[in-house]
Amino acid sequence: MTQKRVLILSHNPDRASFRQRIGIYLPQLEAAGIACTVVRFPKGYWARWKLFAGAGQYDGVLLHKKTLNFWDARILRKHARRIIYDFDDAIMFSPHKPDSRHSSHFRLFERTMRLADCVIAGNAWLAGQARPFCSMVHILPTGLDTSKFDGIKKAPTDDKVRLVWIGSKATLRYLKELSAALEQIGKAYPQVVLRIICDDFFDLSVMTVEKKAWSLETEAADLAACDIGLCPLPDDNFTRGKCGFKILQYFAAGLPVIASPVGINADFLMGGKTGLAAGQENEWIDAIMALIDDASRRQSMGQNGRNVAQQHDAVVIGQRFCALIQDSLR
Repeated sequence: MTQKRVLILSHNPDRASFRQRIGIYLPQLEAAGIACTVVRFPKGYWARWKLFAGAGQYDGVLLHKKTLNFWDARILRKHARRIIYDFDDAIMFSPHKPDSRHSSHFRLFERTMRLADCVIAGNAWLAGQARPFCSMVHILPTGLDTSKFDGIKKAPTDDKVRLVWIGSKATLRYLKELSAALEQIGKAYPQVVLRIICDDFFDLSVMTVEKKAWSLETEAADLAACDIGLCPLPDDNFTRGKCGFKILQYFAAGLPVIASPVGINADFLMGGKTGLAAGQENEWIDAIMALIDDASRRQSMGQNGRNVAQQHDAVVIGQRFCALIQDSLR
């Protein structure tokens, strides 16, 4: 088997998106005969042009989530044999103006899609945004390592019921918008606490908040110690591009989910088999109360969610990812 060489370019290889979309599959790519060189996208023009000029030494370039300006696109296209683009976010829209297609975000996105020989999108909605500009678009969901959650069991050390939210500082505002609903729950159920796993936090007046600094090493245990996963989102073009990784983490930990039925979230809820949909404040209150009051329902939904997570295990998704890369390099 002739080994292929791929140059992987990412704006930030340390971010969770790169880790879950590409980094987690590097060993599988190597085993499949694809030697990968990961490079952080250079900031300076000359550094980028020098890097792009050497792209012809590789069988292909895998560009992760970074859109290109006119000159970068021109130089990379001139030298790269094949260009593969992977993304899992609504990068074509500004989070501040999610309904506008007349922004620099969309112009950069269109240019980069036209440049690519192959596009790998994290969900069907994102793929639909790319298809007008690229004839070869594939859908590949984000995978996760479910083995991290194997053997971790909730330790019944107290009588608390733990709601949990995991995410970044940038999206913490979505949870904060539920503050009024959470305070109502806190008044009715003193045993309920909110666990936030993040790099930033906020407090509630009535409900106790457990603050857990996010860590790759502890996130599985921190999630598994909880009872109900929360995934609130507003409904706009930016959030419809989300690929549901937060929900998959809850599923892997065996948790039922309460989520805004936005984008792929609605699919993951499976008509109520894995969790409950909630939009308005009263719907969030009713859904949280329903699961607090029914431990057996939580357990059943959690097991169903665990089964869904297994279908998105990194080994399974990684095999599909490797096949797409191999096909794109032919």
